[in-house]
Amino acid sequence: MPESQNIEYKSSWRDDYLKWICGFANANGGRIFIGTDDSGNVIGIPNAQKLMEDIPNKVKDTMGILVDVNLNHFSTKDYLEIVVESYPSPVNYKGQYHYRSGSTKQELKGAALDKFMLNKKGKRWDGVPVPYVSVSDLKSETFDFFRTRALKSHRIEETALNDSNEQLIENLQLKENDYLKRAAILLFHPNPEKFVTGAYIKIGRFKTDDDLRFQDEIHGNLFEQIEKTMDLLTTKYMKFEISYEGLARIETPEYPVEAIREALLNAVSHKDYSGGVPIQIKVYDDKIIFWNEGQLPENWTVDTLLQQHPSKPFNPDISNAFFRCGYIESWGRGITKIKNECKNSGLPKPIYHFNEPDFSVEFRTESCYKNDLIKSGINERQFKAILFAKDNGLIRNMDYQSLNNVSKRTATTELTALVQKYNILIKQGTSGSGIIYYFNEEMY
Repeated sequence: MPESQNIEYKSSWRDDYLKWICGFANANGGRIFIGTDDSGNVIGIPNAQKLMEDIPNKVKDTMGILVDVNLNHFSTKDYLEIVVESYPSPVNYKGQYHYRSGSTKQELKGAALDKFMLNKKGKRWDGVPVPYVSVSDLKSETFDFFRTRALKSHRIEETALNDSNEQLIENLQLKENDYLKRAAILLFHPNPEKFVTGAYIKIGRFKTDDDLRFQDEIHGNLFEQIEKTMDLLTTKYMKFEISYEGLARIETPEYPVEAIREALLNAVSHKDYSGGVPIQIKVYDDKIIFWNEGQLPENWTVDTLLQQHPSKPFNPDISNAFFRCGYIESWGRGITKIKNECKNSGLPKPIYHFNEPDFSVEFRTESCYKNDLIKSGINERQFKAILFAKDNGLIRNMDYQSLNNVSKRTATTELTALVQKYNILIKQGTSGSGIIYYFNEEMY
């Protein structure tokens, strides 16, 4: 099998590979095979017996941990299997901390090392205590705002809302011994950037990627940032379609407000605040992109997010406060909510990108979606077919002919090409309608 999170192949032994053992011990454990090529084929090693004694001693002397070294045979060739267990406490090699991620090893430094150390201690970044800050330094108006929201959400006992600010902080578990946690600073302090670099939001209106028309920065604590950002997005950055029913004026936003709000809340609550980079929102004529620095839970991908999944907040103390005031759910349903809001508004499903540490969600208008599809090789008639199937659940060959005023042969050719390109479902029609094409929900 190929190299992976838990498997590494080496043709011969070098003491430098003690770093790989350190990386496995700090991650999920794994096995290193000595005497194999990069594909795992056995090529053998001449000094297997001696290495069986040397390697465990070197591991114990340099890192203070134990590993199993097994001698294996394939044909007439010897090779070693080093079995490394995952250790609950941090393991270092000569003062360096290494970590196995995917099929690579990396040395942890700076913010990455801080997060690793906290995780090994069962703590998160937002749960670290901060000295020299008291509840009296926090913003009383934000406590009042929280109480108002929490009363409406019914997620805090009504009697608890009469507690002092000090007691409210205790109830929200935002204090450790005599110190406020980082989460308390971000949530309630009038100027959290005094303690956390980059704890603010930037919004820009772009014509193209290199043509910025205007921008805003939103500062203050997280509650203030959320409310001010939503106000700016809906009054200054987003377009509204105006219509009338009788004398009543109706304004319909180009993107569903609840979906936009959910994306903003996700960015704020899951941001990696140790990175020092603000959340960035880029608004174009036909799309809007939310970007934040963050990371997914271990072994998760974007596909995991798009399926049903448990709630695993990156900043649990911040997320708990948001839940108590009614901002967010606690069941991992935010992505589903965004998708449903877009679907109900007739918009394409959002696109999620993750390339650690960059995470983004992109909302697109129908025109943006159309341009993307045309760039991928479909024509105008095929796009009309997608819209038809979106509204009707399917499109038949005869529908395509009528919709585009083309022959049956052309309809068959172009629908078949569309099916092959996007793996759309097909069913043979039992009537004279010919082939019926069921368009997958993932298309839109």
